[in-house]
Amino acid sequence: MSQECCSSGNQIMLLPCSGASNVGQLANQAAVELSREGYGKMFCLAAIGAGLPNFVKSAQTVPQLVAIDGCQVACTKHLLNKNDVPIGAYIVVQDLGIEKNTNTILDPAQVEKVKDAVKNLGSQPCCNASEQSAQTRCCG
Repeated sequence: MSQECCSSGNQIMLLPCSGASNVGQLANQAAVELSREGYGKMFCLAAIGAGLPNFVKSAQTVPQLVAIDGCQVACTKHLLNKNDVPIGAYIVVQDLGIEKNTNTILDPAQVEKVKDAVKNLGSQPCCNASEQSAQTRCCG
């Protein structure tokens, strides 16, 4: 597609993991801060997982969607796939070199690293998760 999947604006749906580890909480906090800064809007991943029709339809039809998983378990990606929600752009916090642990006291520098990675997806063209390269988590 010719449109960009993660360009700035409120048409970007941010769907973060919020798992019980540092990387899950980093994904969530980055999405909270990006929403506050006007770079997209968070949406309720749990409602999609519950199969609530209006939430699923919104996620299926949004122009731009960024899925942010904390770790390789990939709960966000699996939940979206299970509900037939196309993933426009995808990132895994652990792939940024952040080690997973149970310490949920977040390092602000790591939150910034996740936010920057999400913003950097903006230069990548839209694609499905199956077309994403393992290295960039977006097309190409």
